[in-house]
Amino acid sequence: MGENIANNKKAFHDYEILEKFEAGIVLLGSEIKALRAGRVNLKDSFIKIVKNEAILFGTHIGVLDTTHAYYRHEERGSRKLLLHRKEINKLREAIEKEGHTVVPLSLYFNARNIAKLQIAIARGKKLHDKRADMKEKDMKRDIEQALKGE
Repeated sequence: MGENIANNKKAFHDYEILEKFEAGIVLLGSEIKALRAGRVNLKDSFIKIVKNEAILFGTHIGVLDTTHAYYRHEERGSRKLLLHRKEINKLREAIEKEGHTVVPLSLYFNARNIAKLQIAIARGKKLHDKRADMKEKDMKRDIEQALKGE
């Protein structure tokens, strides 16, 4: 992965990540400029398979002030993801299973300076799983602080 633009921290908290994929995104010029300016939020994003195409919904890409009104993009519009047919079929099979979903994890520019989205097949966590993860994270932090203080 290259230069990271945005992460979806909520996805790691709410879901257990099973399998990751890398997808390209169909974007307009004004959207790419907004990505470079860091005006993107993946918090409430999700992915659906519509007519054998993976579509990203709910991603907020802000509009720059310098963008002409004619070229303005829709901030919370749907965006097509570029995946191979086998990957789309795998995602569809995972979505059909009970309790599985597809969520975006991070948005970044790769080595060739192309915007890529890391997506994952995920299973929702139960409340007790979230609490156990938070407890484990707190214990690790306490141990690291104790070792650092020595």
